[in-house]
Amino acid sequence: MNFLVKKLKVIKAVALVTYKEWSAYRTHSMVSIFVGPVYFIVQYYIWTAVYSGKTSLNGMELSEMLTYFGITTLIGYITMDFADWNLQMLVRTGKFLTFALRPIHHRFFALSQKIGHRILGLFFEFIPCLFIFGFIFKINLSPANYGWTIISVVLAFLMNLYLNYTIGLTAFWLVQATGVRRVYLLLQSIFSGGLVPLVFFPKILQKLLLFLPFQYVSYVPAMVFIGRYTLAGVSIPIPQIVGLQAIAVVVTALISEIVYRSSMKRFTGVGA
Repeated sequence: MNFLVKKLKVIKAVALVTYKEWSAYRTHSMVSIFVGPVYFIVQYYIWTAVYSGKTSLNGMELSEMLTYFGITTLIGYITMDFADWNLQMLVRTGKFLTFALRPIHHRFFALSQKIGHRILGLFFEFIPCLFIFGFIFKINLSPANYGWTIISVVLAFLMNLYLNYTIGLTAFWLVQATGVRRVYLLLQSIFSGGLVPLVFFPKILQKLLLFLPFQYVSYVPAMVFIGRYTLAGVSIPIPQIVGLQAIAVVVTALISEIVYRSSMKRFTGVGA
């Protein structure tokens, strides 16, 4: 119990400092109030044209498609992560040495930072866009099941952190891991379902995506929100797909820890 209390105190302290630090640049977050709706408007006209004369495509009606893009945009505000960029910067400058000497795992520190950063995003990105999508675009923002949706979004939050952090760890080998980050972000944006629902990909690719972690960042929580999950012709009940998402998060966390320990053997503090 004392261990848990100490961890919660660390999270609170780091999250609060991060919130205050980034609140000085809150106008940066407020730009998303315009970016999100503009992105949605583009998707609205594209899919309205695609659905012209059709009631359903790949099992999704137009109203569900618009809800999907509204929800993925909002989920993106909650799960957004910068651990890869931050870790690369610390390694390249040698400042990671100060974290290596602290009695706290840097990934836990990164998680605490993310919580503070996303609380700021909740106020200046998520809530404003929630009202815009709901009252201006009339998007149905009532999840099929609040409980499963919240759990799935929290798991997506953690999955994005672990994936990005693992990519950031490549800096211990490459020092400048910008190229790896860009390739990964491109793959994630495509295969997470952020650009187009995964059911629109070729069936053979959908089968591959069933075994990759990308879908758990965006597609899965969005489909949990809608209330049904289908990919590669496989329909999975919501409790089961959330359970698979939880297992995927645990596996990704373990892989991240293995890569972290291997990275620590290579760290020399160059640039410190």
